[in-house]
Amino acid sequence: MAEFREYYEGVHAKLAVKYAVGLKRYMRRYVEPLRYASKDAPAEMEFDVITELWFDDRNIFDNVVKFAARGVLPDDILADEERVFDRPKTRYATVIEADSVL
Repeated sequence: MAEFREYYEGVHAKLAVKYAVGLKRYMRRYVEPLRYASKDAPAEMEFDVITELWFDDRNIFDNVVKFAARGVLPDDILADEERVFDRPKTRYATVIEADSVL
């Protein structure tokens, strides 16, 4: 996991930033499973990172997702993703946030 994080931050994220047109925020959240959270929970998660892309413009977002989901990306990004990710397992989703007043 440490090697994956180091590569993502040191290589892939820097490569991706060069194509970050219209991107407001690019965040990676690395998953560290809690081994004792549940006796029935597997020790390993099916994913290692949640990557968040934030946009101010919905049209730019829609286009980025449309092309990325079909693998229509710059050649160097695609080659690097093949190296570091299990691309067939990549999933895309939008998130609706809801905060609780504490």
